[in-house]
Amino acid sequence: MRPYILAENNWKNLKKDRFELAVLPWGATEAHNYHMPYGTDIYEADAIAAESGRIAWGNGAKVTVLPTIPFGVNTGQHDIYLDINMNPSTQMAIIRDILTVLNRQGVKKFLIVNSHGGNDFKTMLRELGLEFPEMLLMTCNWFQALDKSKYFEEPGDHADEMETSLIMHLHPELVGPLEEAGDGKEKTPRIESLKEKWAWAERKWSQVTADTGIGNPKKASAEKGKRYFDDVCQKVAKLMEEICQVDKDDLYE
Repeated sequence: MRPYILAENNWKNLKKDRFELAVLPWGATEAHNYHMPYGTDIYEADAIAAESGRIAWGNGAKVTVLPTIPFGVNTGQHDIYLDINMNPSTQMAIIRDILTVLNRQGVKKFLIVNSHGGNDFKTMLRELGLEFPEMLLMTCNWFQALDKSKYFEEPGDHADEMETSLIMHLHPELVGPLEEAGDGKEKTPRIESLKEKWAWAERKWSQVTADTGIGNPKKASAEKGKRYFDDVCQKVAKLMEEICQVDKDDLYE
């Protein structure tokens, strides 16, 4: 039993243990090119939250990692077979229910470890912050924590070299041969401001990529994945530790 993983704890333990921070990993269920499992974002969220929690716990942080939410916002992929969409309004209802429990039971710090680019929790936490003014509500995208170019040769943001390397490290039995993978080529928008990224429109997945990947995975390796995983977990663990240490009413210096 890992004491920082809620799903593995028991009532005997939890009658006396109290936590400073609740961490909610959040993934998605969606296609990841031809060679990667639909649960890629879930496996990443599970592993990164758990390992970061282990490091933080070892450094004295009283953190509990909640079970991963397996469905994300996939509105742009409605025509991709069995990509399971969870609407933002549903996500907000789930977060509200969880915060209601945590707030009532004295766990006043909450962090979402997000593993899916289609999820965006900032506006939800702004609104929920008014409902739970005694709580510190935070979200992070682990995939933005490091400069990926220091670890991987090919850019991308979905089933790319980075994600393929991570799953090759975490679950090599679930990764198909790289020669079967598509090249993850992304089509560019016809609207100039979308190319420049100061305007936004949801990507229509079946239009923007032929294989559901964005980024060439062919140079991926388990060794690259392990190095990146270890460094990401150190970074996320530090965040957990700092949240546990900080006075939520004295965040700035």
